[in-house]
Amino acid sequence: MINTNQVSRIALITLLAIGCIYVLQPFMAAVLFAAIFCLFTWPLYHRLWLRLGKRDTWAAIIMTIMLLIALILPMAYLAMNLADSSDKLFNQLGASLQNLQPKVPDWVRNLPIIGEQISHSWEQATASQEELMKLLRQYYEPMRAFALRAIQLVAGGFLQLLLVVFVAFFFYRDGAKIAQGLMTIVRRLGGELGEEMLNLSCNTVKGVMLGIFGTALAQSVVAMVGFLIAGAPAPLLLACATFFLSAIPVGPPLIWGGASFWLYGQGEHGWAIFLALYGLLAISTVDNVVKPILISHSSHLPLLLIIFGVLGGALTFGFIGIFLGPTLLAVGFTLLQHWIALQNRKILKMPEQN
Repeated sequence: MINTNQVSRIALITLLAIGCIYVLQPFMAAVLFAAIFCLFTWPLYHRLWLRLGKRDTWAAIIMTIMLLIALILPMAYLAMNLADSSDKLFNQLGASLQNLQPKVPDWVRNLPIIGEQISHSWEQATASQEELMKLLRQYYEPMRAFALRAIQLVAGGFLQLLLVVFVAFFFYRDGAKIAQGLMTIVRRLGGELGEEMLNLSCNTVKGVMLGIFGTALAQSVVAMVGFLIAGAPAPLLLACATFFLSAIPVGPPLIWGGASFWLYGQGEHGWAIFLALYGLLAISTVDNVVKPILISHSSHLPLLLIIFGVLGGALTFGFIGIFLGPTLLAVGFTLLQHWIALQNRKILKMPEQN
């Protein structure tokens, strides 16, 4: 017979869980990212906690201040300057389009596949004012709208990171108790396998976060050097943009490629070519060399999974989804691989037992 009281308790617990999820849904991205970031930086917090005589609150305060300096200040600088810089860039681009030279440069005409099409559009646009204005409306306004959406994404990301740092303080302060309670739940529900999966998830998170942020830091430093040498405008702003867009496969090339085109438009042809080669051989190479080294102790993630994680994370969680999306998919992918390996081992053991 069905126990009515037991069914009622299960129903109440289910309703309570659903209610909690709905209440936390607006903050779920910030809470998840704060938990992941605290797990990644927990060894540093633990050493600081020991040096401060095991004072939880003081160690959490210092770690929170360090996060403010490392994440919030660069993001604030990027958010404050991006709108103004983008407006100047598009004003300059509009003026350049209105003063197009009638003769197409040879390097544009010789571009593979698209060279002839660009040359034809260029000559048509400069032949009449009407065609020129049509070209401006066709390309200029969509690019400006895209830049505006990017600025809004960065501004929203700044607010999200503020919430992440605020939540991280409590995770640092109460992290030991939270971890102990989580371990008790996992052991109760999954036993040894659950505990093994939890440890595997933690190691995967650390490896992926080390790969993402280590690569971002390395690429931004290398890019900063190149921007300074080539004389690109606002090198610090471009380096900050490189850091936050490093998780996107085409992110850094958009930054150093745009800076190269700007230098070329200013008549600095030699420095433009230098920055393009530097970006291709130095900045982009960091992603192919540093990231595999840093992430080597976690699972090797397929490129398609990273792209889906970045795009899906950004669409679902906003700016911090660029980092949160790949991490969550990496954990799921690693756990799936581990579960498949366990099932294969069980299948191989069955004939031996028979």
